[in-house]
Amino acid sequence: MPTECSPGQFAFGTVEGRSVVAAFDGGAVTTDAGALLLGATDRSIRLIKRFAACFSDGRDGTRVEHAVATLVGQRVIGIALGYEDVTDHDQLRHDPVMAVLAGKLEARRADCAPLAGKSTLNRLEHAPAGTDRYRKIGHNPGAIERLLVELFLDAHRAPPKRIVLDLDATDDPLHGHQEGRFFHAYYGCYCYLPLYVFCGRHLLAARLRRSNIDASAGALAEVERIISQIRARWPRVRILLRADSGFAREALMGWCEANRVDYVFGLARNARLEGAIARELAQAEATSRRTGAPARVFKELRWTTLNSWSCKRRVIAKAEWTHGGPNPRFIVTSLKLAESDGRRLYETVYCARGEMENRIKECQLDLFADRTSAATMKANQLRLWFASMAYVLLCALRRIGLAHTQFAQATCGTIRLRLLKIGALVRTSFRRVKLAMATACPCQPEFALAHFRLIHAAF
Repeated sequence: MPTECSPGQFAFGTVEGRSVVAAFDGGAVTTDAGALLLGATDRSIRLIKRFAACFSDGRDGTRVEHAVATLVGQRVIGIALGYEDVTDHDQLRHDPVMAVLAGKLEARRADCAPLAGKSTLNRLEHAPAGTDRYRKIGHNPGAIERLLVELFLDAHRAPPKRIVLDLDATDDPLHGHQEGRFFHAYYGCYCYLPLYVFCGRHLLAARLRRSNIDASAGALAEVERIISQIRARWPRVRILLRADSGFAREALMGWCEANRVDYVFGLARNARLEGAIARELAQAEATSRRTGAPARVFKELRWTTLNSWSCKRRVIAKAEWTHGGPNPRFIVTSLKLAESDGRRLYETVYCARGEMENRIKECQLDLFADRTSAATMKANQLRLWFASMAYVLLCALRRIGLAHTQFAQATCGTIRLRLLKIGALVRTSFRRVKLAMATACPCQPEFALAHFRLIHAAF
């Protein structure tokens, strides 16, 4: 006899004679029980409270249902959980775990949910720099920029002897008519060209820029600001800047040389540089043909451009011959030969900058930093900062709670899938809120260890 279908139920055949049906009638059930770890992480580093302090609120406090700190936390945690659009929050505002993380189980007004919906969060994302008559919530861009560096500094118990700051520009494709969009011939699309600064996994800056500019535009101002803030806390730390050839500009290199900052930048090849290593290329070709494998020879140069550099600088040339032919590469550096020979400097120090590409992918693919669909650049910059804070929060969870586990080097997307997306039945009583998480969750040991570490880190 066929199973009778009820409205709102979904039939999925039979198993051992029993019909399989599903319905959205479970009541207080969440798919994001693991987000409690994000709350514990936030209590450890106080990210949301400090981020909310970068906003101003000119609303009448007696009529406010959702405080700025609640709005900021809701948006940051929502992105960390994979909800990139504010429209998602029209349903998420009723989620019991989101309410727990906001510290607000019930709304004060009968016509409101415990958390904000899409319209209120949209006003937050369009908060101007300051407030005006019609927009009562504003933000302080300088304070947000400083906070990213402060969170990096606070993550270290003691000042390191040396740090490496990676700079890179990447494309942020646009599919509308956003303010400041331009066609970029290299990327082949209309896009923004955001500038990122990382130190290892730590994000120090995320600056949204138009794409009709040089890759290094604005980099000097960002570097000067970040290094000044770092040295105010760590006056003796040695700093190395690392970037590709798009940043090998006289202004940036000259500033580094005048301010005790080392650098190693890629250097775009040209006919003069290739001519300077013609003998080494011939040697690499002969070796490659003899062995049947790629071969490379390194050469030290004291080099200057025809008119753009103010002095001669150390350039390391890699004369390489592969199966596809010559593959010469060049880097310019302020490091002395006594500190590092050319091969090690290129292969170990410079090439390690490729790891930054993975960090950018995490920000853009896992945390939607490229979700810049607002009409104005200021709103899109604020969206980028929300995504950046979500990245910092997940990195803190990984660093504090997941060290020496299988997730110690996991991406933000993997951590979200394995540890945050846990189904649970939520029971709320007078005395407590109990989350009965899925018994079959395969990552229970890592969850328990992360909980233990985060709780103790908060004290």
